[in-house]
Amino acid sequence: MKLYYKPGACPLASHIALHETGRPFEIEAVDTAAGRTDSGADYRAINPKGYVPALGLDDGSVLTEGAAILQYIADSHPEAGLAPAAGTLARAQMQEQLNWIGTELHKAFGPLFREATSEAGKDDARTAVAGKFDFIEAQLEDGREWLVAGQFSVADAYLFVVSNWANFTGIDLARWPRLAAFVSRIATRPSAQAAMRAEGLIQ
Repeated sequence: MKLYYKPGACPLASHIALHETGRPFEIEAVDTAAGRTDSGADYRAINPKGYVPALGLDDGSVLTEGAAILQYIADSHPEAGLAPAAGTLARAQMQEQLNWIGTELHKAFGPLFREATSEAGKDDARTAVAGKFDFIEAQLEDGREWLVAGQFSVADAYLFVVSNWANFTGIDLARWPRLAAFVSRIATRPSAQAAMRAEGLIQ
């Protein structure tokens, strides 16, 4: 498999999941503005949507959309324990988390990464993100270590990546101590360390 990514962007969650499997894979960075991969390939020929992530499979097909890629990685490597079994309530709860992170939290960060956003617009976005973080903090109040079923899953990888964007957008995670501890806990996992190092995010 080959993961197409931008350093520190949402494909980092899939990158972490791939390391969790312990199986070999490739990565290639993408300049989405230019529409080119590091090797000079036309990225839109690989993924017509033009954004990351995309996962090239061994049969030549390409899978897009982070939540779908994360679940595919989990399901194709069941021994890694990255998702509850299909058809269980826990699996539906994990999908619930993935959908919420993608449609609510991830999207709330959008204005903070757009150069055209005014300062007032960025302040509004930070307020919106804070509201989402309040929701996560309330979920973690029961003392759970992971989001679903007491096990690390691909939903945790996704939440880690998006929540960590706070550190680059003027949001202090200290206001949400349980979430901050969650982020710190995943940051020390060997898979997260390996993925971040490969993307040039840490030494």
